This record gives sequence, structure tokens and C-alpha cells, in this order.
Amino acid sequence: MSKITAVVLAAGMGTRMKSEMPKVLHTILGKPMLYYVIRAIKGAGIEKILVVAGHKHELVEAAVREDGVEFIIQEPQLGTGHALQAAFPGIEADADYVMVTCGDMPLITSETLKSLIPTGSEKAQVSILYGKPEKPGDMGRILFSERDCIQKIVEVADGGPEIRKVCEVNLGAYCFEFDFLKKYLPRLKPSRVKGEFYLTDLIGLASEDRLGIRGIYCEDPDEAMGINDRIELSRAGDRVRKQALDKLMFSGVTIVDPVSTFIHPDSTVGQDTVIHPFTIIESGCHVGKRCSIGPFCRISGSRIGSNTCITNSVILSSEVGSDSNIGPFAYLRPGTKTADNVKIGDFVEIKNSFIDTGAKVPHLSYVGDSHIGKKVNIGAGTITCNFDGKEKHKTTIEDDAYIGANTNLVAPVTVGKGAKTGAGAVITKDVPPGSLAVGVPAKIKKENIRAGEV
Repeated sequence: MSKITAVVLAAGMGTRMKSEMPKVLHTILGKPMLYYVIRAIKGAGIEKILVVAGHKHELVEAAVREDGVEFIIQEPQLGTGHALQAAFPGIEADADYVMVTCGDMPLITSETLKSLIPTGSEKAQVSILYGKPEKPGDMGRILFSERDCIQKIVEVADGGPEIRKVCEVNLGAYCFEFDFLKKYLPRLKPSRVKGEFYLTDLIGLASEDRLGIRGIYCEDPDEAMGINDRIELSRAGDRVRKQALDKLMFSGVTIVDPVSTFIHPDSTVGQDTVIHPFTIIESGCHVGKRCSIGPFCRISGSRIGSNTCITNSVILSSEVGSDSNIGPFAYLRPGTKTADNVKIGDFVEIKNSFIDTGAKVPHLSYVGDSHIGKKVNIGAGTITCNFDGKEKHKTTIEDDAYIGANTNLVAPVTVGKGAKTGAGAVITKDVPPGSLAVGVPAKIKKENIRAGEV
């Protein structure tokens, strides 16, 4: 199997984006477009990836650091050929091929990138992806010889008005033999117009020396389109979103209104789950089977068990068990974890807390930094007062406890197993198991209460 290094060109500022942020960091469904390029490269089986960054390179590095790529800083930015020259020392000497692509091509697929890699008896020093888009604009044109062999790529800025009549355009993805680059990359010269080093000049050098050049035709040129402005970014986002939704629907998920639904491609949804309109499921989510999600839900970085209903709610970096009901208008903040058969009702906020099996927080409550035991019932308007102005403190409510409406629990505090609090109580001290606490501040009114007593 060939040993391949991928080089991603991501140094440009992207002036047409009208932004202070590097172009490759503009997002599609919450992920930078560079993320999608790296994902496609890895899907093609390429493990060593060099990203050439320039403009605000520290932001680019921070955005994709988790992907384990290596970074090369291009300074100054003198064109695509200069970018590859900057990356070349980072390519391992025993590499067979070097794949080069742009960081602003979020729709490129692993299958297309694989097609650029020569296999078996194929012999070529250079492989080029090209297509025939309806509106080629300023994309570099590919010139063929009378034998239909690729001769060179001409940039529109250097070719004059006649070059715009050429239909075949360079789509910006290549695969070079390492030994070819080692010999020919130093031979690049700056262009007459911009003074930049063009990567595309390598094709002309290969043609002059009658080396093998493969042209890989892309049936869908939009797949390899580079994003140059926010209109194109939006169109690419629509395509990524539709592909993700189609994949889920083919797998057995019902999406009531795909037009108003956004699900990130790296999130998963189980069979027979129904996604209602105006639902957003962001990156890093897993939703189980037979759930009902929405309408008007946002879920990010969270896991949802099976047979769970979530309505009009926001769930961030949390875990929700199976057979549960969340919402409407619930807010689960990071660190929330619920067991199975839990009820989190309307206008309830949970933060960094564990809610055990069968517990209920039906409405109008705040639970923060807490452990709520099995079959606990939290009355309306209950507040865990977890912050003393300097530090956060924990509230523990043990199994089978009953918290009366409008109770304030001033942490750190523990309500024992089977204990109860009266409506409006302010709990500043631990409540023993089986006791009843009432008043402001609460006092133990009755110990060892029986089930049903107040």
C-alpha cells in the first residue's frame, strides 16, 4: 500500500468573506470548513496530514488541534506553490505520494480523494481533479493537447480573455509523486502578474518533460468547489445538511420537516426516532431509538437514551437516560446526567447534577451541583442555592425524599432518605432521613414520618 502525506492549503485570509477570521474557520453546521476537509482526508485512509496556515495561524491551530494534524506556518504568503514548498520539509522522505488539497473545500469526499491516488499498473507523476462547472468564474483552466493529454493549467489572471472560453477547470486537488516534487518544486518561478508561486505550474513542467499526468474528472464539480464568500458558504451548508438528513432518513429516522431541521453529520440518531420541526442537533450527539425530539429543540454534545421525549428544550453536554420526558422549556446545562424514567418539566434548569431513576423535577425549579436520588419529587419553585459568592457547594437529596414547593436548599446540605420539606422552607442544615423540615430557617418538626404524612 502506498505511503501518502496530505498537505492542506489553509493560509489565505479570504478577502471576499469580509471577515477578520481566517476563511477556513467559517463554519458549516457549527464546524469549520477545514474540519470537513480533514475528515475527508482521513476517510481516504491518509493519516499524516500537514496543514499550511498563515493568516492568524494560531486560531487555525486551535480550531483543529483535536484532529492531530501537524501545522506548517507559511510566512509570507506567496502563493500555493510557495505553500507547498514551505510544507515539503515536513513530508517524510519515504513517502510515495503527496496529496494536496485546499482547506476551503468542505464538500470534497473521501471517495473522490481516493480516486486521485494511482493504483496497480497506473503510472503518473501527477494526478489532477478537474470538472466542468456551469459558472467557472476565475478558476484556473486546464489545457489539453490534440491527444487529449493535459498540457498545463492557466490562471485566468495570466491567460487573457480567450482563456475564459475553456470549459475544463482545475478543482484544486492533486496527487504528486514524492520524487517528482523533490525535483520540480524548487523549479517554480513567480508569476509575471502577481509575483506568486503557482502550484499549478508544476503541471506545465511535468508536461514539458513528457511525464505522466492523470486527469480525474469529477462528475459533480460542486463537490470540489472552493468557498469564497458567505453565499457559497450557505449553499455548501445546505448541501451538508441535506446529505446528513437523507442518510438518517434512509436509516429509519423520521424527519417531519427536513427544511427546518439541522443535524450535524457526525451525530447519530436511532431507528424509529421522530425529529419534529425546528430541531437542531449539533456535533457530538447520540440519540437513541424510538425517541420524539422537538419541536424547537437544540441538543449539543449530548447523549439521549431510547424511548425519550424532548420538547421545546435546550440540552448541552449532558446525558439523558431512556424512558424519560424532558420539557417543554427545560434547560439542561453541561454536566447534567439523568438515569432512566426521569421527568424534567417546564421551565426547569439543571446544571452539573445527577438525577437518579424515577426522580421528578416537574416545573419551575433550579437544580445545580446536586445529586438527586431515586424517586425524589421536587416541588415547583424549588431552588438549590449552590453559590455562596465565592464557591459552589453540593446539594444531596436522598432516595424517596419529597421537596415541597418553593423550598430553598442552601448548600452544602443533605436531605435524608424519605425526608420531606414543607412549602416555602429554607433548608440551611441537614435534614435527617424520614424527617419533616418546615419554616424559615427550617426546623425539624417531625422525625420518622410515615408515608403520606406532611
